[in-house]
Amino acid sequence: MAIITGAAANLVAYMLNGQVDAVRSWVGRIFRAGSEEEQSTSLRTVEDDTVALARGTVSEADVKARWGLLLAAYLAEHPEIQADIEAVANSTPTATETTNIGQQHNHGSGTFIGRDNYGGIAAPRNPND
Repeated sequence: MAIITGAAANLVAYMLNGQVDAVRSWVGRIFRAGSEEEQSTSLRTVEDDTVALARGTVSEADVKARWGLLLAAYLAEHPEIQADIEAVANSTPTATETTNIGQQHNHGSGTFIGRDNYGGIAAPRNPND
């Protein structure tokens, strides 16, 4: 049970650190033996939980508890995934920039690629002009 609790906590930590791709990867490996519906549902749950955590509409403890139950139930049906769950439990989520979901601003002209941009992008002036 400690391994499941640790794995659930690490999945949530990855979500909170903006490392959703890592969570998708872990969950994809864990649920690979399941049906297409189980795989799809688990990945959709990752997305839903990540958004809910970012918006503050669900508590970290609730998400950890939900993933703990999901992992425990799935492990009971598929004991061969124990090593994958242990790997998640033993992984170390690193702090990165947080993911800002749904709030981006672009003021001015210029290239806008996933970050806030205030002002335009101008070509350097020729000093001989």
